[in-house]
Amino acid sequence: MPSTTGWLARLGLGTPQARAWAMYDWANSAMVTLIVTAVFPIFYKSVTAVGLPDTVATYRFGIATTVALAISAVLSPLLGTVADFTAGKKRFLGMFLLLGVLSTGLMFFLQQGMWAGALVLFMLANVGANGSFVFYDALLPHVSPPEEMDRLSTSGYALGYLGGGVLLLLALAMIQAPGLFGLPSGEGLTPAQASLPARISFLLTAVWWVVFSIPLFRRIPEPPALPRPATPAAGGALRTSIRQLGGTLRHLRQYRQAFLLLIAFLIYNDGIGTIIRMATIYGEERHLSRTVMIGAIAAVQFIGIPFSFLFGRLAGRIGAKRSIFIGLLVYVGISVLGYYMTTPLHFIVLACLVGTVQGGTQALSRSLFASMIPSQSSGEFFGFFSVFEKFAGIIGPLFFAVMVRSTGSSQSAILSIILFFVVGGALLALVNVEEGQQQARAAEAQLATHSWG
Repeated sequence: MPSTTGWLARLGLGTPQARAWAMYDWANSAMVTLIVTAVFPIFYKSVTAVGLPDTVATYRFGIATTVALAISAVLSPLLGTVADFTAGKKRFLGMFLLLGVLSTGLMFFLQQGMWAGALVLFMLANVGANGSFVFYDALLPHVSPPEEMDRLSTSGYALGYLGGGVLLLLALAMIQAPGLFGLPSGEGLTPAQASLPARISFLLTAVWWVVFSIPLFRRIPEPPALPRPATPAAGGALRTSIRQLGGTLRHLRQYRQAFLLLIAFLIYNDGIGTIIRMATIYGEERHLSRTVMIGAIAAVQFIGIPFSFLFGRLAGRIGAKRSIFIGLLVYVGISVLGYYMTTPLHFIVLACLVGTVQGGTQALSRSLFASMIPSQSSGEFFGFFSVFEKFAGIIGPLFFAVMVRSTGSSQSAILSIILFFVVGGALLALVNVEEGQQQARAAEAQLATHSWG
């Protein structure tokens, strides 16, 4: 692949394929920022769940998040394996993208009291987004050499922060000053008129997501399919995929370092995902200013840009594993401070701290795992990565919901998140990165020989 020189190459963005891949982070982060983190949780609580007790609304939101992630966790490994054997990574990515875009766009029609419909669309949008992430992540080893993956992965996160931040600022401006955009404003608005700016932001999110996904489909060629034994045409790929999936489960010890990383990731990412998904609903429960919360999350997007690049450079100096440790240490402090949060200023400080480590920690986890698996099986292995990522998302929001239901408060759940970072970090310390990377390269050579043979 042709490569450019200069600052783009130093960021891992030196080829058109790498830039097209990273643009999908820009595209999907609008959904993650507005729907998962900032605008929709507040819209759900204040509009569609109006009249429900706070704890009931929060509990139902946590359960809906859990169900969506559970569906994604079940589908991810099987579909990832099918994509490997059918050269279908981009096709499956497009299918899940369409599901997510349609569900997000339909949120425009939600009205006061429609909490059930809101949660259904929220779950479908999450399934679409998380399903697309499996195949997006699986393309990483095919658009970047191993020595560039840390930088490309963190650059993708940085672009995602920028894209999500830009659209969130636009949404915040519409919500705070609808008259400037020709929308109804002032006193005496009907509930539908009052919620119109937020609902328009959902439409904009859907359009943003699909438009900025186009470069990936145009620039990145579909990776070749893995060789598979001859099977009947009807359902052959599916049967082969199920057998291959079972074989991978039986032989995970061959990639024992990658598997250990998955276990560590499952645990510490549980804490990260819970903070991301429950932050605004937690702040809403504590009656913090909605404008402050959305503004703080917008600030996170822009703080995350330089820090994502910084983590990429830091990984080049001290390694991805040690860089992740730094991020987990900061998250421990965030959990402690979150327990004592009572004012909008506290929320702003916590949001800024999250912005310094969120992108770098997750991006380096992705690229570290990619470096420890054979690239020919990236769809299958990132299916497993997604399973562990989704089960992390399942445990955290479910635990949060149960704690809220049983104690009537979210503070105990926030403090208990520390355990996820400590245990996950301890397991990460046991991962032998060099051994895992050597195993992956040996497997790649063996697969290549088998393919030519």
